[in-house]
Amino acid sequence: MDKDVVWRVIDDERSRLADLMEELSDSEWRTPSLCREWTVREVAAHLTLAHTGPLSAAGSLIRAGGGFDRMIRDTAIRQARLPVQEYSRRLRAMVGSRRTAPFVTELEPLVDVLCHAQDIARPIGRPYPMPADAAVAAAEHIWRRSFPFHARRRLRGFELVATDVPWRAGVGVRVEGPISALLLLVSGRPAALADLDGPGATELAAGASSLRERS
Repeated sequence: MDKDVVWRVIDDERSRLADLMEELSDSEWRTPSLCREWTVREVAAHLTLAHTGPLSAAGSLIRAGGGFDRMIRDTAIRQARLPVQEYSRRLRAMVGSRRTAPFVTELEPLVDVLCHAQDIARPIGRPYPMPADAAVAAAEHIWRRSFPFHARRRLRGFELVATDVPWRAGVGVRVEGPISALLLLVSGRPAALADLDGPGATELAAGASSLRERS
C-alpha cells in the first residue's frame, strides 16, 4: 500500500475504534483481551501511547531493565490508570497526525490498530470487520521482518493461504482462511485458529502455546 493510503487507513481505524471504546460497559473494560496479561482497558491504553517521544521511550526502557516486551507491557498498565473516557479522546486526537514512536514506520501503527482492535472486540463478542487490503499490508510487513513477532520462525513448515484475497506465505503444511485471521496468526495470536482451516491448522492447534510470541 502507498504510504498515504496506509495513513488514511490508520486514521479511519483509529476513529472507528474510538467509536467502539465509547460504547464499552464497565465489565467490557475489565474483560481479559487476546493479549497476555492485558485487559481490554490496558490494550486501549497501549494504543494511546503511539506518539511516545524518544526521551520518554528511553526512560521507560530503562525502567523496564532494558526489556522491550516488559516496557510495552508496563507502560500500558501504567497508562491504564487514566479514566476510560481518555482513551477514545486520545485516539481521536491522533487522527491526521503522521507522528510515530521512535524507530518505527507507518506500518507498525497499522499493525497495532488492526490487531489490537481484534484484541478488544473478540473477547467481548463485538463484530469488528477488518479492511482486507490493510490486513494484507500488515501481514506482509510482519512476515518480512523478524523482530518482534518472529513469524517465519514460529510458523516454519507451514504455508499460509488467504481465501479472500491473493496472499500466501511460507512453505509446508497448508493453513488457510481469511486474511484477518492470518494476520492475527502471524502476529502471535492463537485465537485466530478458530477461523482457520486446513491440515496445518489442526497441527498448529495442538501446539497453540508455541504460536504466541508477544502481546
